[in-house]
Amino acid sequence: MVRRAAWTHALDYLLMTLLAAFFLFPVVIMLVSSFKPDDALIMRHMSSGMAFVPTEVSLQNYRDVFANVAFLKALRNSVLIVGSIVVIGLFVNSLIAYGLARFRFRGRALLVSVVIALIIIPFESIAVPLLLIVNRFGWLDTLYVQAIPFIADAFSIFLFYQFFIQVPRDLEEAAVVDGASRFRIYWSVVLPLSRPIIATVTILLFLRHWGQLLWPVMVARSVEVRPLTVAMQQFFGQQPREWGQIMAFAAMITIPVLIVYLLFNRWFVQSIASSGVKG
Repeated sequence: MVRRAAWTHALDYLLMTLLAAFFLFPVVIMLVSSFKPDDALIMRHMSSGMAFVPTEVSLQNYRDVFANVAFLKALRNSVLIVGSIVVIGLFVNSLIAYGLARFRFRGRALLVSVVIALIIIPFESIAVPLLLIVNRFGWLDTLYVQAIPFIADAFSIFLFYQFFIQVPRDLEEAAVVDGASRFRIYWSVVLPLSRPIIATVTILLFLRHWGQLLWPVMVARSVEVRPLTVAMQQFFGQQPREWGQIMAFAAMITIPVLIVYLLFNRWFVQSIASSGVKG
């Protein structure tokens, strides 16, 4: 039994190592290629199996990105858009979920069902009607048209709702006895207990909207409001394509994602382990 358990653990670790290598391999190629000085070297190494070997190191691709593209402006736009969606969305979605989890009213079950139903509707199916709506408001070619429609998120509401219904009511009842209002209970009692699910929703919202392309392409026409994903399309519209600059741009886009994940990793893992939230 002991030997069998040891073999099982060894196979588990081997499988996880292979999966980690499989998913990290493209990232390593991207980072290594971004430091190679010319496209001919990148293509030669791609065909020879040496794409992950840093034979020559140069920062020229990164300098070219800043020279040819308004990278800092696009980075600012992406940070403002995604930051607004995450920060305001955490408050709005958690407040809606708390109301659904704690208040009993006619139509509550229907509202929960509607929230669940909205999760399965793909954004592509509502993109054009949403475009017509925001056009009536005169919001096109602005930053807030890229943020406001995504603040209320059905999946985030559902995750908060699933977490809140599992939170014991004892502390809330004690706060009611002390005269606390419902909003005070939500803000001072429930939210401090919700750090794992807050971390989970933060990471999921950030990942989804940091790499969003369809909606910004539809509504962002001027350089002043383009996020990083749209700015990157400039490299694919030119011939010949500068793969070194593309890799450098992609590497700089990836860094904020890694930072957010590392900041919230501990609570994210705790949420998955405790509440059974799955990918």
